[in-house]
Amino acid sequence: MDCFYAAIEERENPQLVGKPVGVGGGSRRGVLCTANYEARKFGCHSAMPIFKAMQKCPQLVLLPVRFSLYRSVSAQIKSIFARFTELIEPLSLDEAYLDLSHWESDGSAIAREIRAQIFEETSLHASAGIGPNKLVAKIASDLNKPNGQYEVTTDQLDEFMRQLPVGKIWGVGRKMQQRLDQQNIKTCADLQKFSRIQLAQQFGRWGNELYDLCRGIDQRKVSPHRVRKSLGKETTFSENRRHFNELELELKKLADEVEASWKNKLAEREVKSLVVKLKFEDFTQTTSERVSRSVDYQLAKELLGEALSRGNGKSVRLIGLSVKFADQTPQAQLEMDF
Repeated sequence: MDCFYAAIEERENPQLVGKPVGVGGGSRRGVLCTANYEARKFGCHSAMPIFKAMQKCPQLVLLPVRFSLYRSVSAQIKSIFARFTELIEPLSLDEAYLDLSHWESDGSAIAREIRAQIFEETSLHASAGIGPNKLVAKIASDLNKPNGQYEVTTDQLDEFMRQLPVGKIWGVGRKMQQRLDQQNIKTCADLQKFSRIQLAQQFGRWGNELYDLCRGIDQRKVSPHRVRKSLGKETTFSENRRHFNELELELKKLADEVEASWKNKLAEREVKSLVVKLKFEDFTQTTSERVSRSVDYQLAKELLGEALSRGNGKSVRLIGLSVKFADQTPQAQLEMDF
């Protein structure tokens, strides 16, 4: 979906159309969940601190998040998907993979029909990527936004991947891209010059996967039932906190909330580790993690101390606490026992 939250707000209030709109936290201390295309012209984007967005675009119309509304629209869109396939893998409220390989019709034609039905029934625009696998479809979905689509056929795949910037590959983040830049690796064609062994020597297990991804090889299936891997809560302070005692008070609240959510919603899941996250005044962040079978508050305090010590005296603007769950697959269990 194109600027999903902002687009819904514009639909609900047509007076917003044509104005820069951002949806995010209720104060300047929060971050944007999304920004419409008018706001993006000023450099605003999702995950940007709101105070920075307001600096870039003083006329930005900032709206509070209304997740109940967005979830209801998301469910409406998913019901449209279900007319075409049962194999739907949601990535978020506004994005999903669809396996349409059982259709004999042209993939682009099906995508156009899905997008048309979405607009007819919700008045919202969607964009689509069509490809032979999840990796390629995901990349293609960003190439003709807004309100467009892009298809990469099997015959086009090799040339498409050779020209693709390495930063477009799943898993290549900012730090990895900088590392590749240092070796003058700009495109997938550059990356394809390395053997599987060479990439594994440089990047470990990730190098082995990178060898396939830069060639457009992705064996992942569309999984309708994605297993949740973690559960967490976090708080952005209205004023930065510097002292352990202040952070400890908030950590206790988060621990109680995470434990309640786990027992009320995911009690059947086994916790494998506890994680504390801090974001400092300069927006750098760190996490401390340790094996745990429960939301152990005493352990959480130890992790808080570890994380805080890495800030070298910097104050803290955000604190988070989460649990990671053990893998539920039988094979993973066998491997763990071994």
